[in-house]
Amino acid sequence: MSESENSPEVGLYPEWDEEEGGGPVKTFLEHLEDLRWTLIKCFSAVVISMVFCLVANPVLVRFLTWPLDQGDKARLAGSSDISIYMGDKYLGILPESIVTNSFSVGMNSAARVNLRLRPIGTNVVVVVELDSTEHKEQENRAVTLKNYGPIGAFMVAFKLMLYGGLVIASPLVIFFIGQFVLPALHIHEKRFLYQTAGFGAFLFFLGVAFCYFIVMQVALKAAVQFSQWMGFMADEWRAEDYISFVCKLMLVMGLSFQLPVVVLTMVKVGFLDYAKLIKFRPYWIVINLFICAVITPSGDPFTMVLIALPLQFLYELSAFISRFWEKRDKAAEMNLDKPNS
Repeated sequence: MSESENSPEVGLYPEWDEEEGGGPVKTFLEHLEDLRWTLIKCFSAVVISMVFCLVANPVLVRFLTWPLDQGDKARLAGSSDISIYMGDKYLGILPESIVTNSFSVGMNSAARVNLRLRPIGTNVVVVVELDSTEHKEQENRAVTLKNYGPIGAFMVAFKLMLYGGLVIASPLVIFFIGQFVLPALHIHEKRFLYQTAGFGAFLFFLGVAFCYFIVMQVALKAAVQFSQWMGFMADEWRAEDYISFVCKLMLVMGLSFQLPVVVLTMVKVGFLDYAKLIKFRPYWIVINLFICAVITPSGDPFTMVLIALPLQFLYELSAFISRFWEKRDKAAEMNLDKPNS
């Protein structure tokens, strides 16, 4: 006799059948009570995460401005521009052409010079001194983030608290919702849901990492260059706009990388198959480019293609997996149709 036949629940609760899944049958009011506690736990997780992000605001700001700093490091590595200061007051930049034609500072990278007033006899002259000491990265940024208005800092803190809290609390929220929903699913549905959730979480963070380490630096550099091409200065940005832009772009990229989850789910339920995916490929290329053109911040073709390439790769990966599933199912059917020797 099998272990499942020895189980005391078998026969007593038919609704507990392995393929049926689920637990004991509950009344409508009991389900409402479970839903109430699920909402309370989700809300508590979000609030606690938001408070944590509020305390860690300075760390989050450094994290989100890292792509901007890296772009400036790349700019400074190949530049001989000279930043001009009078004391701690930034005055501007001497471009490379003036440096080359007028004087040399003896450095291959960007430098900083200080203008100082020095009395000579009865006269006061301006002395140019080369400052070779290291300075904070903020001083060498092509774009400076500033808050304009008395509530600017509070708005930045609120957005960091909101976006960061939702991201940090999302695993717990999904877990609590799963506790409420999973008992009603079949065993094979639970298995598929676990696989989908794990694969989807991996793709989401992969999309966020791709955006953070690659797309952001290119997009920010392109935004500055496009603004300068149009004749506008791009040396100061509102901190609130920058934080919103970075958070939204990373969120959009993370959600865009969920494409295989959506496509393969539709394949699993029988709405799509390998032949339909191959036939739809030309249309998807056009749709992909259109979507990337909309979400690309600077609008330049290079950044658009940089975002579109991984999405096209994910579509091809989905088609490949669907083809593998079809071959596997056909092989299983052939093995079942073979007569037993």
